[in-house]
Amino acid sequence: MMEKVRVYQPNKHLKQGIKIWKEMFQELFEFRELIWCLFARDLSAKYKQSLLGNFWCLMMPFVAIGTFMYLNHAGILHIRQTSMPYPLYALIGLSVWQIFATGLNSGANSLVGAGDLVTKINFPREVLVIASMAQSIFEFLIKFVLILIFFFVFKFTPSWKIIFFPFVLLPLAFLTIGLSLMLSLLNGVMRDIGNIVSLLLMFLMFLTPVLYPVPAKHFLLLKLNFLSPLINAPRELIADGSIHQPLYYEVSSVISLLIFLMSWRVFHLVETKIPERI
Repeated sequence: MMEKVRVYQPNKHLKQGIKIWKEMFQELFEFRELIWCLFARDLSAKYKQSLLGNFWCLMMPFVAIGTFMYLNHAGILHIRQTSMPYPLYALIGLSVWQIFATGLNSGANSLVGAGDLVTKINFPREVLVIASMAQSIFEFLIKFVLILIFFFVFKFTPSWKIIFFPFVLLPLAFLTIGLSLMLSLLNGVMRDIGNIVSLLLMFLMFLTPVLYPVPAKHFLLLKLNFLSPLINAPRELIADGSIHQPLYYEVSSVISLLIFLMSWRVFHLVETKIPERI
């Protein structure tokens, strides 16, 4: 068998131009088994020696939904009428949000957490970020089973267009991976980035209509926060079979894709310097 040999050339990535994209996709495909192994390893380590195991990922939605329901019942908050029973509305919003929040948090720490794997083994380091995103998707699938159960509990019939639900989530996944690639690099230089991301995500969740519908008088919030359409669109598709603000969703999707492509390109350019910083 002929072994593939790589010859080092200074500024090779800059010389290749647009052809570098083909190489980037080929590398990901070649290392697909490594992505799976890293995903399985991280998932096993996260819930090792845990009594409830993967069901811990359901705890936060129940606590957050219960808190908002209590605040609404007590009159501290006023949550206006939603297009479906509120617990179901909040559960879908939180499940979609945690694809972003969990993926971004784990992705930002993926390079630093890999340790000797980064410094001693030669492989495309973006697979670490993608493996952390795969873990976020897996946890979402567990929550989606709970969403299906809630459909029966609250006797809610979703639109048949729920079959397009995975495609509507794609821009959010691209955005999460793109931001994770950049933040993982920054975290390798300044370790405070991981803590800052966790703190910002906490505030950002309340600035995004995850647990509440956006009042008409505050619609400007939806315009300024391009995460809002990405969170609302999957929920609207389930409830009504359509996206209420398709233009804002399309703009947010384009922004997400651009962030992903630019971040991946920058990450690939500086990849050879990563072991020196970690």
